[in-house]
Amino acid sequence: MMWAWLRMVLVVAVFLLPGGFPMLLGYVAVRTLMSRWRVAREEAHRVGQEASLRDVLSTLHFKELVRDARAAL
Repeated sequence: MMWAWLRMVLVVAVFLLPGGFPMLLGYVAVRTLMSRWRVAREEAHRVGQEASLRDVLSTLHFKELVRDARAAL
């Protein structure tokens, strides 16, 4: 529920503030990073290894984040 309210506030900020799109991009980046971190931890647990933040960050691509941010509008 909190994410829904935050998303609505960010969409309004994008329309009202000139720097709103970077805020929305940051929101999408954090959400994507959190979901990929969960997946990486689950996969590493199955294999019996530790999940590293470096592995998760290496899977993020700026182009995908911008596409997701534009789709969120």
